[in-house]
Amino acid sequence: MGSSLSPAKVLLLAVHLAAHADVEGLSQLSSQHPAVLRRDVLLRVLLTHLPETTKPATYVDFLQEIAAGQPAQRPQVELDVSPVIALSEQQAARRAKKLHLLPLQCPDAPAQAHSDALSLFLFQRACRMDMETGMLSQLPELLVPFLSHAPALRSWVVATVLPFVRRNSEYYAETSPAYSLVEFQRLPGPDAIHHLLARTGHGQTDQGHIGRDLRGLVGPWLYDEARWVEVAGRDEASGGDDHASPAAVCPGWEQVAQWLTSQATRSWKLAVDVIEQWNGPGDVYFGHEVNLTLSEPRQRYLDRSYARAALASAYTVQEATVDSLGGLYRMSTKIRSLLGHGQGDLPLQDALSALPDMSIADAPTVGSAKTATYMRNDLLRPQNPLTSPSAAATGLLMALVLSAFISTRLGVPCTVKRAGDLVFLRDKREQRGEVGRLLRAASNNAPRDDDDYWVRARREVHWLRCWCQEGPSPTSGAAAAGGVIATVPKQHIESEILKALLSKSRYSLARSLYEDGTEKPLPAAVIQDAVYQSALNAFDNASNPNRTRGGLKKCDEIIDSFPVTVGKSLPGTKRIQALLKATHALSDYRLVLKQGEPFSPVVLRVHSDPISIIERVLEQNPKAYTRLQEFLEMGINMVRAGLPFRSRSDQPWASSAGSDQDVERFVAEKRIIAMGVEAALREDDFETAYSYVVSRLGASASSPGEAKDPHDEWSWQAALRAGQYIRTERSQQPTHLGTASGNLEIRHLEQRIECLATALRVAPTCQLLEILKSFRRCEEQLDSAIKEEAANEVAWGAAGDLADLPGAFDAPDADKTYPLRNMTASAAARQTDEAPMSLFDLSRATARVAQRNFTALPSLQGVAAGMVPANAEPDESAHQRVRKRDQLREAATGTLVSGVGWLIGANVNQG
Repeated sequence: MGSSLSPAKVLLLAVHLAAHADVEGLSQLSSQHPAVLRRDVLLRVLLTHLPETTKPATYVDFLQEIAAGQPAQRPQVELDVSPVIALSEQQAARRAKKLHLLPLQCPDAPAQAHSDALSLFLFQRACRMDMETGMLSQLPELLVPFLSHAPALRSWVVATVLPFVRRNSEYYAETSPAYSLVEFQRLPGPDAIHHLLARTGHGQTDQGHIGRDLRGLVGPWLYDEARWVEVAGRDEASGGDDHASPAAVCPGWEQVAQWLTSQATRSWKLAVDVIEQWNGPGDVYFGHEVNLTLSEPRQRYLDRSYARAALASAYTVQEATVDSLGGLYRMSTKIRSLLGHGQGDLPLQDALSALPDMSIADAPTVGSAKTATYMRNDLLRPQNPLTSPSAAATGLLMALVLSAFISTRLGVPCTVKRAGDLVFLRDKREQRGEVGRLLRAASNNAPRDDDDYWVRARREVHWLRCWCQEGPSPTSGAAAAGGVIATVPKQHIESEILKALLSKSRYSLARSLYEDGTEKPLPAAVIQDAVYQSALNAFDNASNPNRTRGGLKKCDEIIDSFPVTVGKSLPGTKRIQALLKATHALSDYRLVLKQGEPFSPVVLRVHSDPISIIERVLEQNPKAYTRLQEFLEMGINMVRAGLPFRSRSDQPWASSAGSDQDVERFVAEKRIIAMGVEAALREDDFETAYSYVVSRLGASASSPGEAKDPHDEWSWQAALRAGQYIRTERSQQPTHLGTASGNLEIRHLEQRIECLATALRVAPTCQLLEILKSFRRCEEQLDSAIKEEAANEVAWGAAGDLADLPGAFDAPDADKTYPLRNMTASAAARQTDEAPMSLFDLSRATARVAQRNFTALPSLQGVAAGMVPANAEPDESAHQRVRKRDQLREAATGTLVSGVGWLIGANVNQG
């Protein structure tokens, strides 16, 4: 029955069978009417009326029959022609004309497939299945059987459909596709790559799928001819290789390179995982036993640009951790291996143990400040020497990564870019600072009692200088060819290492490296300087002034750590020992320089006037002035330690060369004695102050030469203050009188006069008037006290005269028979006949010591001039002036003469 149908009814029946997904019936119908249901007609019927929900397995075999042009042999079954049998020929013709079957031609179809009806059908069928039903997972079932049908179809399926299906229905099926298959195909290359990699590496669980995505999505996508463009005159495509095609570039692949570098900025682990999980554009997963190839120039372009992107991503990683830098080292070795440059490369741990030679003295990129700009700009450009896929560039990156790793492990976080700046800019100051930071961090992180750690750290720091085990000679100041600290002399590095060892108390190791060994890394002078600096650093960091504890104990140990090189007879050693003694002496006293802050040893070293600290000690410790000798020794040690000194005018003390220390010692002694006098007076201990003035200041003043150079501005002021002291109820009483007056008031005035006399002997000329005023007032007070005592004695003697008693005839005078031991000055004055004349002469001799200063007093000169009579003859007048001048001198010193005369009991009015 079916074989007798007209062409119109055959077409209508074919549409009916297709609409009801009766593929068997349609196949039988097409075999019976091949002239009507030609291949293109059948494909259009299927495209237009076969439901998109029909599983591809239902009609794939039929499509293969159509493609082969040979229908399969099937048992003949009577077709159901009832849908069209009732139609007249005219009705069937009209309905056939209104079918409007979809054309096979499509502008979005691959250009090479426009002449192949089956390829066009499959393209449109796949797009309609995606748009109408979203059955992406069934597209491979429809298309894969036809991969060998046509190259254009195979390229389209492998490079477009499969990546799109994997991205949206296999790898990340939980999200709705952002594009349809047609829209995805229309996307420019960079946008298509962005869509394919939009979810790659975003979650923790996705980190392990980075290689899968690149292998299964990006890799196949590159094998479509439409992805490549020809750019005339552009040699970047070949990466500088003249043998590769300079015009073949893939914008989408360049987007992959940019994506890799941007991901490295965001997450170092993702960048490392890309390199570790994917072997580059040659590592592709096509699936379905497909194996496509690119031309050699294009493959070389992909490989070189991939290596360039990997190198660029290493420079953009911003994290400086042991893990990140370890990953970058693995990444750099992987890239070198892919490029064929990795022969002899060691794993990270082996490289850290061996510290291989990575010096690149011949590389033009080292030592160029311009190269530092390449790390920040145009990393992906073929002209960038840092990212060129060459042995020199990859070797440089490996050296930078290992340098950053060593720095970070020592305790100074360092990125590859930071290491590159140090190498390329070669800033000497910055590199010296980096050495200091490295060794400070190594000291802070050093385990206790582990010499192996320090031996390893020393080797690593030296390797950072030249990227090799051996550099220039230890004393050479020449810079190494490469290395992050290449401009720092090896001697400086050794010196800093020695200081670090001493700071961590590794004395035995330091001695074995720098003193006991046959090879001397450092000269003796450098070792001495390092030891002194380390000792002073320990001193400055100390908080306890006791030299048997803490930082001062460590300072003492450092000084003794090199007994051969740093002997005790060296001036530097003596200075530090004196500093320790002076500081230790302060530990016996309470001392607070700022409220709430106890004294720390560093204050003594940085103080502009350390002698003044002794004054603070005397203020804060009662009765401390009685230990004057300790403070004098403390001051002498300060002088020997080379601490600065200042006068009261706050000017640095200067003296002639060759006698600096003697002058400073003289100044220190005078200042400390004066401080002791003032401290005793503050605590109303005049007796101690008087003894210091007489025994310490008075004794030294007897030698005029000592008071001339330097100018003594402390002794006379201390003596003057003692002479101006007035007894009060709080004043301490004398413990013994000796031969002095028994009247405490008279004795005190006599002691004050003696202090003022000492002030006169040592004071500068400009200060004599003030002292003489005090001397005159004290003399008047003494004269008044003596007269008062004499009157009291006369009254007492008259009241007790034995002659008035009955029976008292010719009794001897007890006072004359037995002279008193403590005879007062008034009693001595009554015995005028017995006063020795030589005592007055002695007083006059004492006054002559001060007489030399009085000629400069303008007030006394004026008085002398005014006393010359107006009517005197010239010769007589001259003689009178000379005589009057002598008289004025005698008048000026008369108070001193009378005061000393009274002290010794002589009659100053005699002779």
